[in-house]
Amino acid sequence: MAVVTSNVAAPAVRGGSSRARRLLRLNWLGGTAGWIWLVIVLIPLYWIVITSFKDQGAYFTQNPFALPTDPTVANYGLVIRSDFPRYFLNSVIVTIGTILPAVAISFMAAYAIVRGAGSRFLAGVNGLFLMGLAIPLQATIIPVYLLIIRMKMYDSLLAIILPSIAFSIPLSILVLTNFIRDVPKELFESMRVDGASEWGMLRGLALPLTRPALVTVSIYNGLGVWNGFLLPLILTQSPDKRTLPLALWTFQGQYSVNVPAVLASVVLTTLPIVILYAIGRRQLLSGLTAGFSR
Repeated sequence: MAVVTSNVAAPAVRGGSSRARRLLRLNWLGGTAGWIWLVIVLIPLYWIVITSFKDQGAYFTQNPFALPTDPTVANYGLVIRSDFPRYFLNSVIVTIGTILPAVAISFMAAYAIVRGAGSRFLAGVNGLFLMGLAIPLQATIIPVYLLIIRMKMYDSLLAIILPSIAFSIPLSILVLTNFIRDVPKELFESMRVDGASEWGMLRGLALPLTRPALVTVSIYNGLGVWNGFLLPLILTQSPDKRTLPLALWTFQGQYSVNVPAVLASVVLTTLPIVILYAIGRRQLLSGLTAGFSR
């Protein structure tokens, strides 16, 4: 009996070891590909950062990938003196003014769609929102422009915020609906037995458990609004209403020869997003941990 057992176990062990070696080989290939991709991504970022600390003479005479021998922050000072704080404030206002209403509306709509799963009206509303995913911004820019003109909001930050909210809602509802649908119905029923209202369950149950999804859609939509170029270009005209992407385009025209100054504006434009993404990533991990701890 023992001999039979050993004969049966030996192929299983050999099969398991071969499978482990195959997975290890795949991990080496995936890790190598990941490091190659990391180098490809970091090379242009490295060039942008080091070039922003060079003056024009060093940019034309030194090796493009060599560290600056005499680093200078004059390029950053030049960009900041060119109304960069005003453009930065405009981007912050547009981003916050878009994300907060869009995420709040999407969260409440997703909760209503999930809790009223048997309602034909809510199912139609959900389908209407999903249709918004198939409509690109570029296809609606003319109707949006005409609506903004009719509403007398042209050349204002509100003209950028309202369309940005509308285009942020469909994807947010899709993500939040799928996330709220995964919450066990027994939890809602237990809170209902305890006398909780729909608003109470929305605030006390759905909101804490969907925190990772809320952070995810906020980061994703925030990146899109912060980097948005088409709406500020079409719906604004005054220099004091420019956002950072549009101002970056004007910097490129104004300092077409001063490449280090252009790259300094790129660094200043990207740095807040990198910081916020790092903070949001930590919040996302803490939200997932809190969800599992429950």
